[in-house]
Amino acid sequence: MSAGAGDRVSAGAAAGQARLERVVVAMSGGVDSSLAAALVLEAGYEVVGITLHLAGESSRCCSLADAEDARRVAERLGVRFYVANYRERFRREVMEAFADSYLAGRTPIPCVVCNSRFKFDYLLERARVLGATSVASGHYARLDVDPATGLRRLRRARDAGKDQTYYLFELKQEQLEAVRFPLGELTKAEVRTQARALGLVTADKPESQEICFVPDGDYAAAVERIRPGALPGEGAIVDASGRERGRHRGIHRFTVGQRRGLRIAAEQRLYVTELDTERNRVVVGGREQLLAAGAQLERVNWIAGRAPTAPLRAQVRVRARHAGAAAWVEPGPEGQARVVFDEPVAAVSPGQAAVFEAGDVVLGGGWIRAAIRDS
Repeated sequence: MSAGAGDRVSAGAAAGQARLERVVVAMSGGVDSSLAAALVLEAGYEVVGITLHLAGESSRCCSLADAEDARRVAERLGVRFYVANYRERFRREVMEAFADSYLAGRTPIPCVVCNSRFKFDYLLERARVLGATSVASGHYARLDVDPATGLRRLRRARDAGKDQTYYLFELKQEQLEAVRFPLGELTKAEVRTQARALGLVTADKPESQEICFVPDGDYAAAVERIRPGALPGEGAIVDASGRERGRHRGIHRFTVGQRRGLRIAAEQRLYVTELDTERNRVVVGGREQLLAAGAQLERVNWIAGRAPTAPLRAQVRVRARHAGAAAWVEPGPEGQARVVFDEPVAAVSPGQAAVFEAGDVVLGGGWIRAAIRDS
């Protein structure tokens, strides 16, 4: 977008209003969603910006301060803007679920729930009330149509370093049909350059790297704030044989694969290999004990809308920054699946997601219920 893009955006706004084809843009107050709004407007649609007020004022996104930044961008673009208060629902469905997951010995990903439920479910409902045809966001992801089936496909972003499809695996066909990702073909540097050309106040705003309601990165403290009456207390750190190697101050302070913070003197590096919530124990071992041959999954979502009838080959990511591992994915009954890796994978953590891909196409994914230690 050139320095004269502002004129084209204004022209796009007029054209969009004439067409009466309306798009709601989820505006978080960051540069990505700000440019997404500008690009939708430039494409000739009427834009309505909505900020979801989700967390408190200590949050690093979706707070009232971010809403003010989004409002200033909306004024610059000349579009309507609203703030939708979902704080109570967000606390109940995301924050409390996050704390409960840690207390159950799992490692949650609240951003997945926030995306599928708040940004592309609740916001889509609100958009339809406003007469909008779709919802757009600043996610780095791409969409197209499978020429063989006519179904919508979710594809990884052009900017591999910013790709966010791992957090979108729960989206279904009806959501993908009403979603737009204007930044899918752009790099982060290009996004900032275009935002500067448009004079958007968020162009150089730093981006959040942490979970929005844990801005300092202290997950244990967040769990303690959210569920102060459910904390497990002190317990033992043991090795695979059950021998006590140390003490811990709460099982919610640990995740599978963690090495730091164990405070154990040992000849080899020790990692958390298991969280035994029944006995309030943290189990540790060497790296070889961290390896998993596969994973048992639950609540699996197949983006095509139905599970395959036979096992399939895929690259499977078990963390957002995981490059992916070659595996067989075996569909099971009642939303279950089994993943068997070609080579063992480290730190397969209950509560995280396993996302299946074929090339740059995301096939679906599910929540890791348990690691498989042998095939």
